[in-house]
Amino acid sequence: MPRATPPTGTLTTNRLSMRRHTIRLWAASVAVSAAAGILYTLLTGAERPLLGAVFGVLIGTPVLAYARGLLLPSLRDRIRACSTPVYLAGSILVVVVLIYGGTVCAGTVLALTGAIARPWTELAIPSGPELAYSLLISVVILSTLRIRDVIGPGTFGNLLLGRYHKPVREERAFLFIDLVGSTRFAERHGDLRAQEYLGRFFGRLARPVRSFGGKIDDYVGDMAIVSWPATDRALADAAPVRCVFAILDDIAAAEAEWRGDFQELPTFRAALHSGPVVTAEIGLERHKITYFGDVMNATARLESLCKALGEQVLASRELMARIGSLPAGFEARSLGSHSVHGRQEALEVFAITRTGSRDQPS
Repeated sequence: MPRATPPTGTLTTNRLSMRRHTIRLWAASVAVSAAAGILYTLLTGAERPLLGAVFGVLIGTPVLAYARGLLLPSLRDRIRACSTPVYLAGSILVVVVLIYGGTVCAGTVLALTGAIARPWTELAIPSGPELAYSLLISVVILSTLRIRDVIGPGTFGNLLLGRYHKPVREERAFLFIDLVGSTRFAERHGDLRAQEYLGRFFGRLARPVRSFGGKIDDYVGDMAIVSWPATDRALADAAPVRCVFAILDDIAAAEAEWRGDFQELPTFRAALHSGPVVTAEIGLERHKITYFGDVMNATARLESLCKALGEQVLASRELMARIGSLPAGFEARSLGSHSVHGRQEALEVFAITRTGSRDQPS
């Protein structure tokens, strides 16, 4: 697949989006940690609430930052890929180390400032109740995040709130990402190795999708379905389009890793569409939030057109109308209207590329 260097403006925009997302996570971690520290002081009467907040921030923030991938991300990802018992055991071990480190930092700060008139050794070593409380909060957070990972972040929140317990009609934008050549890879390397390849590919989608405000709704074979609310805020600055090329950049940046582990670089085709869908929670023993409507069928057909037209990224006229003009560094070429199976009206499609380049699937 020919690969062009992304324009500087595109890289800057991607980095700014990811930076804003990171800042929000850090801010939330600090706020939650301070609240947990204050709650502990109120429950035990151990110290003044403000001092409890200091302990909470210096102990809890590293734990939450680790859980969300802001601290020690490589270690966290390796542990996260393990089975649930190993994940919990490994995560708790890391959390204990972070709790002790945070307690030492908090005790040192309070001892040096004279905020608490107690020996440094008492401040810098967590007591039994303090360690138990910190571990309890950490286990609850880690277990919740594990369930959230299995269900999906957006789906997890919506299921808890019961937002789609009754069907809801809403406007959404969709991105279908189809891995190219997975069948050929399986024929060469076997099904088990192919599943590792597919799992790695899907895993690399998470960060760009999250950074651009999208939600991975489902995996169907070798295809991932991503969506956004079709609102001006969610689609600001063509977030779905930039998300696609951020994924391309992520794959390119890890080329040595891909070729070392799998002897090839993954390629994919992407289709973008927008329109009304009915969103509903289905199932009894296993709940799932799913979408119904012509938009889903049309997006799947649009993805099939990528191969027929020799383009890597296609977008419908409806999606282009939603996002308006593309940011600098991207261009859209109309390919005319095309009939798609199961749809009476022809679908006008646009090929999306970076300015001056034509990234195409091999």
